[in-house]
Amino acid sequence: MSCDRTLRRSVLLSLLALGACGFTPALAPGAPMLALRGNLAVTAPETVPGFAIRSRLIDRLGPATSPTATLAISLDLALDVAAQSQTGTTLRYNVVGAAGWQLVTLDGAVLGSGQVEGFTSYAATGSTVATQAAATDAVGRLMILLADKVVSEIMLLDLPR
Repeated sequence: MSCDRTLRRSVLLSLLALGACGFTPALAPGAPMLALRGNLAVTAPETVPGFAIRSRLIDRLGPATSPTATLAISLDLALDVAAQSQTGTTLRYNVVGAAGWQLVTLDGAVLGSGQVEGFTSYAATGSTVATQAAATDAVGRLMILLADKVVSEIMLLDLPR
């Protein structure tokens, strides 16, 4: 019982300390991040992975009705062998990816840029069709992961209000 009170007290003090240092939630009412919602045109490579990351970013940031800025995405993907059998047969692959991003206003001012990285993997032990389906799914999961990381980095920007 005493431990519960101590835990509650320390959580409350931590929250008060965050408020005292100027901490504001990224998605609080009036936050600059909310002003971007529905106002970003997203451009990505015209490939299947490009379509997947663009779709996820639009899901997270809203479709651009009257864009005030552009979020440009570049992709770099690689396939690595993650596991092999003793006979040299590949059992597992890693899909490694990086997404470069740049947030630019319509008048050309760069609000932020960066690069995020991640990987997913899939098994290559099934039939040819099953392995290809697993590979396609792994790339899709990687695009979701990279898009979410891009959104997280944009949330950390000190955007103008």
